[in-house]
Amino acid sequence: MKLKWTMLLLFGMVTSYFTQAQDITNNKFGKGLVNIVAKDSSYSLKFAARFQSLYTGSWDFPNNDNLENGEGNFLIRRSRLKFEGFAYSPKLEYKIELGLSNRDIGGASAFTNNAPRYILDAVLKWNFYENFVLWAGQTKLPGNRERVISSANMQTVDRSLVNSKFNVDRDMGMQLHHHFNLGNNVIVKEAFAFSQGEGRNVTSGNLGGYQYTGRIEVLPFGDFDDYTGADLKREQTPKLGVGVSYDHNSNAVKTRSNGGSYMTTDTGFFETDINTFFVDGIFKYQGFSAMAEYAKRTADNAVAVNSDGTPTGRVVEVGDGFNMQAGYVFKNNYEVVGRYTQVSLDESITGQGVENQYTLGLSKYIVGHKLKVQTDVSWNDYENNLDNSLAYRLQIDIHF
Repeated sequence: MKLKWTMLLLFGMVTSYFTQAQDITNNKFGKGLVNIVAKDSSYSLKFAARFQSLYTGSWDFPNNDNLENGEGNFLIRRSRLKFEGFAYSPKLEYKIELGLSNRDIGGASAFTNNAPRYILDAVLKWNFYENFVLWAGQTKLPGNRERVISSANMQTVDRSLVNSKFNVDRDMGMQLHHHFNLGNNVIVKEAFAFSQGEGRNVTSGNLGGYQYTGRIEVLPFGDFDDYTGADLKREQTPKLGVGVSYDHNSNAVKTRSNGGSYMTTDTGFFETDINTFFVDGIFKYQGFSAMAEYAKRTADNAVAVNSDGTPTGRVVEVGDGFNMQAGYVFKNNYEVVGRYTQVSLDESITGQGVENQYTLGLSKYIVGHKLKVQTDVSWNDYENNLDNSLAYRLQIDIHF
């Protein structure tokens, strides 16, 4: 009996302590869990967390006939921790983003020390002169717009097939960013990156050559949120952003430039120059938004071969793709979005032909992109055969 009362007393004391010790903050939801600025203004820190909980159902229609192989699954699509702020001076900013979900940390290999790939971003940004900013570390390359838009700010459940097949993703190296104005409204943004060329978290060596990425973007009607999906701000005047990117990966050793699988041979690694070209645009006006992208990948030698000339089975995924999507945000913050995507890989090399995807989506923005529910349904049509498929997705996204 005495033990019972002792345990109840201890429980009450602990509960009372934590109740009184809780921190009441003035921060608002979506503005970060922690916001700190040093008293002497020598540094700042903003810490935020987010995750996406996803359900996917898919059904195959072999020979364009009866339903077969229907299945569904739940997934934590992304789970991230993000730290950002400045150090020493507001002109020296930093960003650290860690991925915790299986999709984020997968892909371990001998070249990542067989370790989970937790680090997404670890980059310093130094505004060393006027509008020039030098980046150093690991982060996204200045490639296609859809990839640079954060996965927290998309107007669909996930990015398109064009992005998954052709994007140049993250890498380690240095970048130079700059912007200038032409007249009163026109803004021009430029970026150049010099990187290792094998993707993120590689720890041992540089197997091929280096990667060079350049991008230029023009905003003819002034600045706006051109790297977020949906027109949640309901721009009162038309806004447009048009960009072009070019990426050259010298002596690349992976099937998708700095992504995909390593092209191993009987004597080591197959190397070839891979070039990727992007052109994209985004438009926003009074709740309506539209975005389009075109991507094309070429390679000097697309088929990896052994020393005797026999194919290894690994090939560069050469071809092109096009994606366009448009949506409208109603005053109740529901958005309807439609998307059409076509990916056309060189069938004679990759064994894959043309894939068309038609997507219809619905989003409810509860607190903008910080708390939202998104769902969509997609029909995949493969032109080189009759095997089509249907997919349904439902995702909840929360971002503190």
